[in-house]
Parts: sequence; structure tokens; C-alpha cells
Amino acid sequence: MTSTAPPAPTRSAPPTTPAAPTLDERIAGALVGAAVGDALGGPVEGYSPEQIVARHGGRVAGVVGPWAGDDWRTARPVAPYHKGDGHVTDDTLMTHALVRVYGKVRGHLDAYSVADHLVPELISNPRWIPELEAEALPLQRIFLAEKWIVARLHYGHVDPREAGSGNIVNCGAAMYMAPVGLVNAAHPQAAYAEALDVAGAHQSSYGREAAGVFAAAVAAACAPGATPASVVETCLSLAKDGTRAAIEAVCATAGRYRDFESAIAPLREAVAPFDTVGPDYRAPSLGARRPSRLHAIEELPVALGMLLVADGDYRQAVLGSVNYGRDCDSIATMSGAIAGALHGERAIPADWTATVGEASRLDLHAPARALAEVAREVFAHDTARRRAHEAAFATLAGRP
Repeated sequence: MTSTAPPAPTRSAPPTTPAAPTLDERIAGALVGAAVGDALGGPVEGYSPEQIVARHGGRVAGVVGPWAGDDWRTARPVAPYHKGDGHVTDDTLMTHALVRVYGKVRGHLDAYSVADHLVPELISNPRWIPELEAEALPLQRIFLAEKWIVARLHYGHVDPREAGSGNIVNCGAAMYMAPVGLVNAAHPQAAYAEALDVAGAHQSSYGREAAGVFAAAVAAACAPGATPASVVETCLSLAKDGTRAAIEAVCATAGRYRDFESAIAPLREAVAPFDTVGPDYRAPSLGARRPSRLHAIEELPVALGMLLVADGDYRQAVLGSVNYGRDCDSIATMSGAIAGALHGERAIPADWTATVGEASRLDLHAPARALAEVAREVFAHDTARRRAHEAAFATLAGRP
């Protein structure tokens, strides 16, 4: 009788760990991620979580149409802007404009770069404006807080380092600072300092501070091995005054939740003592958006909180930011940029990216390619300067 030996057990191959994103992948993830988050948040910006649920029959789960449907051209309070259907807003327009400034300067930026290059971008070069469905000057779309830099720098000839003083204090400068973090990838202290300088032409007080901290968050997210927790820790190490306190309070609350649905109300409650706008976003309090060492913008702490709740997952961080309501396009811009920098573009749903790019008539990847090239040039220049300084200091210190 012939016996047959049992077949040898098969061993499944161990799961492979995805390779860490490269610099190019992180830059693409941050810029594309910011634009997609912006487009998803645009149509529900200014509304409460409850209003969003009532309007859409539940939480927003992707690209949606305008709040007023086909009446978007005349519906108040957002007419004549086509917010929705995958259209990016001023957050992305300003971000891409800053990328173009880096492309011209090919080096670090400061407040004078805003006067010399960003202002001409806003007033001289017509661009396709998705929400207007037309070519127009970016100046014709941006909010009053951004028009401020044109009035102060182009017409008022104010010292660029001081031009932000007197402007309303909001997230206007912070919302487009991701490129500063990417040029200073993995060096959050440098990103913080550069963004504070750039934002001085636009904002003061906690609006300027938030710009620095957001840039630092993006830079920190680019570091190999970075996690949502390490990004928040870096932010807390740099942030000052009310901005630091708000981030600390919101992120402590976020640590108790693992889904954005249950986190929305607690995160709002945690940030409320630091937010000057008040409970009704469309009817700001009398003390809204004034300088203070005690307060903070709402958007950045909530974006960081949603990043923690989602454990860095792009989809969940952005959807949490969108369904939070209020200034949710800017919140989703920030959380999308940080999550994208952490994981690269692979983390962003491809259908979202395709829809937003096609609807907005924008090449979402061209700014990333341009900025990656600039980032490498800047790093080479920084390295050369650092080595020259090391040699000079060694000579001064009497070392061979």
C-alpha cells in the first residue's frame, strides 16, 4: 500500500511595510491634501454641524454641491461664489500664489517678499477662479483680510514688517503657510521663524502666531517617523500665549476620542474659551478678531485635534474638519496639509483628488513639483551657509 506524504505547510509572506514617503511625496501630499480639504469644506463653510446634517441628511462624506443648489449665484450670504462641486476657495488660491513666489525668489521668504512678489501676484496676473467660474485677478476673490495686504503694501507703502498690524486677526495668514513648512521640511523651528516673518506683512497677534505654528506643524510632519502626537508636541514647544493654551486644551480633549462624530462637540467646547468669534459664526461677537495674548484662532487647534482623533488618517481628519462646520474649509485645509505631509499623496482618496482638480480646472500637482525643486535648492544654499559659518566660527574659536 502506497502512502502519500502530506503537503508541506505553506508560509504566507510577511506583510510589507510601505516605504516612508519621500520629500516629493510629502510635498505633493501636503499641497494636494490641503486643496482637497479646502474644496470639501467650502460648501458647508459658516454653518453649524447640526445645520450640515439637516442640509445633507447626515454627515458630509465627500464632494458635495453648493448649499443653495442651483441658486448659488444669488443665494446669500455667499453669492456670487460657486462653493461646492469640488471647487477650491481662497485658501488654495493663496497657497498656490505663495508657491509661485517661492518659484521666483528661489530662497527663503520674508515680509518684503510679500510686498515685492505676492502682492503683484494678487493684482497683476489674472487666474482661473473656480468659485467665479471665470478668469479674474485673485484680488477679486480673496477676503477683506487678504485685500488688506494690497491696500497697506501697494497703496500705503507701509513697512512690510509692520503691515499686518491693524488688520483683523483671523486665520487669513495661517491658511496658506503650508509651503513655508515644506521648504523647511523636517526643520519646524526654521519654518516657524520664516512664517512669522512672512505673516508679519499680513497679520499680527495670534493670527500671525498661528501662521508660524501651522508652518511648523507641516515641517514636523515631514520628519521621518513623524506621528500626529509628535507634530502636536512640536507645536506646543513653539507656540506662545493663547495659541499654545488653545492647542493644549483641544488636543487634550481629542485624546479621549477615536471618531470625529463624537469629537465634534467636545472639540468646539474646548476651543470656545480661546475663540473670539463666539457661538454664532455668522454674527461675530463685539470682541471678535482683535489682538490679544489670551486668545487664538479656532482653525489650527481644531485641525490638530481632528488629526489626533483620526490618528493621522487623511480621510477621517478631513471629514472631521469638514463636518465641524464654522470655518471648516480652512480647518480642512490645515488638517489635510498635515496629514498629507505625514503620509504622502497615497493617503488621499484618488477620486477626491481627480474630482477637485477637474472641477477647479487646476493642476494640483504642478505646484508640488515646483516647490520640491525650490526646497532642494534652498537646502543646498542653507547647507553651504552653515558650513561657511562653521568654518568661520572654528577660526574665531581658535580651533584648527
